[in-house]
Amino acid sequence: MNLIIGRKPVLEAINSGEEIEQIFILYGQRGGIIDAIRIASKKKGIKCSEVSSDKFKALTSHPNSQGVAATKTDQKYFQLDEIISSAKESAFPLILILDSIQDTHNLGAIIRTADCSGVDGVIITKHNSAPVNATVVKTSAGATEHVKICSVNNLAQSIEELKGNGFWIVGSSLEYSSEGNPLGKEYTQADYKIPLALVVGNEEKGIRRLTADSCDFLVYIPMKGKIQSLNVSVATGILLFEVLRQRKS
Repeated sequence: MNLIIGRKPVLEAINSGEEIEQIFILYGQRGGIIDAIRIASKKKGIKCSEVSSDKFKALTSHPNSQGVAATKTDQKYFQLDEIISSAKESAFPLILILDSIQDTHNLGAIIRTADCSGVDGVIITKHNSAPVNATVVKTSAGATEHVKICSVNNLAQSIEELKGNGFWIVGSSLEYSSEGNPLGKEYTQADYKIPLALVVGNEEKGIRRLTADSCDFLVYIPMKGKIQSLNVSVATGILLFEVLRQRKS
């Protein structure tokens, strides 16, 4: 884990767009730079926590910390055009888009499944998403070292770029019509032998409305029990291996 310490270095790191996982502020710290750090981290969607003296000391005992520290990811990220170019080398390109996945264990499990199912690249959002941290790396069983991951500011623009490169955007839906019917088509009835970007969404809310509106079509997994949705990592596995099954047949 890389650590950035000091009020000014942390603020500069936020404003320069560095891949920061989380910011820690020692309880009781006040001042103009502290306020600026809080505002900048909120705008960038970076978690900022005020912590006790014991917790802060466990993080760092550096004398020049000034009561502020930030953790920075070691994860290598790829540019979107790099992932698109690499994916196009496949007979049927497959990119996975994660719209605001916030649980690190889910993210790690999804990345592991992505590697096992032959995904060419994973796109995550910089804001309101779990960071690729040590928990994600461990949960992925090391798949973060093999899967190309791209972190984007604007998912809508990224989807448009994918469409411009010939990709079909398919969203996993949790929504129902006013008549009580699932939106989209049953996941086994869709044709995945196309350049495909599959979108899965937030653990509770699914994909955002703007994202859903950008999809070429939606698919759903039928439910028979009392609970009407699966864990997102489980649902992602079902969808990805249906894609793989169709492409092998």
